[in-house]
Amino acid sequence: MTQPPKSGKAESFEKNLERLDSIVRQLEDAELPLEKALQLYEEGMKLSEVCHKQLEEAEGRVEILMKKAGGKVVAEPFAPEETE
Repeated sequence: MTQPPKSGKAESFEKNLERLDSIVRQLEDAELPLEKALQLYEEGMKLSEVCHKQLEEAEGRVEILMKKAGGKVVAEPFAPEETE
């Protein structure tokens, strides 16, 4: 099992998602020993949290360009929709 690096540099969203996908495929194996499954599940939950935070950060950086009166284009912060 490959563990994520412990260095201060965070992995990219794509790398984290790729590892998470790999973990899911391994967990789908019916022959996987319980202890290994628990280790993979724990790693997957941590990666899921990291990916969620990375997505939230990206969402906060997204800006929508709005055309104002007079044809001038102005950047406005992205406001996420409320979830019910």
